[in-house]
Amino acid sequence: MPLERWKRTIDTNLTSPFIVAKEYLKQLETAPDAVKDKASVVIIGNTAGKYGKLQSHCQGDDITALMYGFTLSLKNEIVKIASKARVNTIGPGWVVTVKSEESLKNSAVVYSALATTPLKKIAMPQDIAPQVVFLSSQKVSAHITGQVLMIEGGMEGELQEVALSNIEYLRPHFKADFLTNQRTSNVD
Repeated sequence: MPLERWKRTIDTNLTSPFIVAKEYLKQLETAPDAVKDKASVVIIGNTAGKYGKLQSHCQGDDITALMYGFTLSLKNEIVKIASKARVNTIGPGWVVTVKSEESLKNSAVVYSALATTPLKKIAMPQDIAPQVVFLSSQKVSAHITGQVLMIEGGMEGELQEVALSNIEYLRPHFKADFLTNQRTSNVD
């Protein structure tokens, strides 16, 4: 990876959350206690911070591991300003989005993503959003901070190389329309 791309990736995936958090903490300092008591930061990461990605050839997905460390540090900083404030990260696996839609048309990508995922489905945004709400809520998660909530269907990593014979083997046993998230499987 060229150095410029590395810098761009760091800026996008790590510096941006840092700047947003820094500004949020600045605003939180002058907020009323009622606001401070409900303060919560939820960072969106991905599974690469846990599993790594050989295919990315160190193209920035693995920077998520640094984001997880940032979560741990930020949770210690925010309580100096707001004693009940919390910081957590969501680590989603594959999610159907505008950005991923094209990749998910590739059988090798889908097979690689699902081969080690017991739930055998690609998440939809509505699978992730309620977890953000959960972690944001003082009512149901007031004692959760510094955690990474992995939302990846039980994923145990991704296959690093996919043989076409494996894809062809899987095809008759598992068919899914990932864009509508309908699972039809005769393999259990």
